[in-house]
Amino acid sequence: MDAFHASTKAWFDARYGTPTQAQVEAWPLIATGQHVLVSTPTGTGKTTAAFMWPLDQLISGRWPLGSTSVLYVSPLKARNNDIQRNLLVPLAELQSQYTTDGAPWYEPKVMPRSGDTSATDRRRMQRHPPEILITTPESLNLLLSSVSGRGMLQGIRMVILDEIHAVLDSKRGTHLSTAVERLAHLTGEL
Repeated sequence: MDAFHASTKAWFDARYGTPTQAQVEAWPLIATGQHVLVSTPTGTGKTTAAFMWPLDQLISGRWPLGSTSVLYVSPLKARNNDIQRNLLVPLAELQSQYTTDGAPWYEPKVMPRSGDTSATDRRRMQRHPPEILITTPESLNLLLSSVSGRGMLQGIRMVILDEIHAVLDSKRGTHLSTAVERLAHLTGEL
């Protein structure tokens, strides 16, 4: 945890205590931009393992705000809504910790984009992209098919693919893999 901002570490210690083995092994790899597959049972900290580094980079000002840096893709729309809610609570707690510590705080926006997203919210995303975009394989393909969608994705630094076992052997899995390839052509190696 040495690479994390001191306020992020203080929050993690107060909320979770000791990192799980998956987190200990994943964080150094994620921090250096390596590809990581985290496969552990439910409740062992996979989501925190995936999101802790980019959250730390965004809220501490190491990554810029105003463009999408993190793309989270899950085949399950319900999971995407859960992820948004599950990020907002730690963000509020982290903001409290940073404020208590007197550390500068940079507020990342977290927004889902799926077939259920209203036209108003889609336009808002184009004008003011969220730093963390939560989407489905289908919506990712739609974003990559439009000029404004590609514009929103150009600053991606990290992609988190969740629940990939649910789509591996299907047409949706093919759509996901081709979308990630298209994204890599747009942004460079992820």
